Amino acid sequence: MSTEHFSIGFIGLGLIGGSIAKTIRRIHPDAVIYGYDINTESCRTALEEGVLNDYFDNVDMRFARCDIIFLCAPVSINIDYLKILKDIVPSQCLLTDVGSVKTPIQEAVKNLGLEAQFIGGHPMVGLEKSGYEYSTDRLLENAYYFLTPSSNTMFQLTAKFSSFVQGLGSLAVTLKPEQHDYITASISHVPHIIAAELVHLVRRADTDNGMLKQLAAGGFKDITRIASSSPIMWEQICLNNSSNIKNLLSDMIRDLQEVIQELDDGDGDYINKYFETAGEYRDSVPNNAVGLFEKVHKLYIDIPDEPGTIATAASQLAFNNISIKNIGIVHNREFEEGVLEIILYDEESCEKAARVLKGKNYTVHIR
Repeated sequence: MSTEHFSIGFIGLGLIGGSIAKTIRRIHPDAVIYGYDINTESCRTALEEGVLNDYFDNVDMRFARCDIIFLCAPVSINIDYLKILKDIVPSQCLLTDVGSVKTPIQEAVKNLGLEAQFIGGHPMVGLEKSGYEYSTDRLLENAYYFLTPSSNTMFQLTAKFSSFVQGLGSLAVTLKPEQHDYITASISHVPHIIAAELVHLVRRADTDNGMLKQLAAGGFKDITRIASSSPIMWEQICLNNSSNIKNLLSDMIRDLQEVIQELDDGDGDYINKYFETAGEYRDSVPNNAVGLFEKVHKLYIDIPDEPGTIATAASQLAFNNISIKNIGIVHNREFEEGVLEIILYDEESCEKAARVLKGKNYTVHIR
C-alpha cells in the first residue's frame, strides 16, 4: 500500500491522530491528507503546518474521496462515526482505528457489515499529555502497532496495511481482538489505574500543609506520572475493557491480601522472594523496546552544594551541542542516585551527555 496519490482522512486529530498524520506527511509528502476534529483549532494548526491539505467541519460525504480513514476519537465515538461512514465511503476504502480497546468496535463493525474493509489498529505509543500540540512525526518509530483484522477482512488488505504501517517505522503485530484487549489491560490499563490509586493514597493521607506532596516529589512523581493522562480517554478505556480490567484487579487484590497475611505471619522468606521475583522479571524487560509509555531519558550526577556547579555541568553539555529538556535538584533520593537530575530529549543525547560528563570526572547514573 503506497500513499502516492492516495487520499487519507483523519477523524480526530489529537496526540495519536496528529502523530500518524505528521509521520505520513514526512514519509509520503505527496499524500493528500484531510482531517476533522471537534477542536477546529487543531485542524487549523495542522493545515498551517502543512500536515493537512484541507479539513472539514463535519463527517460527511467529503470523506468519500478517501482511500484510507483513520478513526482517532474515543472508542464509543469512533463507533458512532462508523455508523455515519457506512453510508458514505465506497467498499474499497480502508477503515481503521487507533483505540486501545478492540472488541467493542470489532463487534460494531460486524453488525454494520463493514468487516471486509475494516482493520482494527492500535499503535503502542502514548504520553502523559494529550492533544495535537504534543504530536510528533517520530512517535511511531520502532513502536509496536497492533492490527486486529476480523476473519472476514480480506487477507490481501491486511498484508498491504501491515506493510504500510511498517513503512511508517512501526513494528506490525497481528492479534485477535480479545487477545489484544487482555494484553493492553495487563500492561497499560491496570497500571494506569494503579498509578492513579497511588496518587489517591498519598492525597488522602496528606496533611493540611501538603507535607506529603512536597516529600513525594522525585521517584514517586516519576512512577505515577501516567496518572496525569486524559481522564476522558481513560473513562472510555475502562468502560470498554471493564471485564479484563476487573479480572486483573481482582487477581491483584487477592495477591495483596496474601502479602498482608504474610506480613501478619512475619514470613521474611516470602517477602524476600516477593521482591526478588518482581525484580528479576522487571530487569528482564528490554530497555530498547518502545511500549505504551513514553521512555524518559534521564541521568543523574553528583555535584557539591556550591555556587555555579549546576551552571558548570549544563555548560559542559551546551559546549557539546547537547540540548537539555529539563534540569533540577532531587531532594527525595529514595529511588534515585545523584543530586542533579538532567532530562534529555532522546537516548542518543542521553548517552552522549553521560560520556561528556564522565570525561569531566562527574559521577553519572543513567536512569
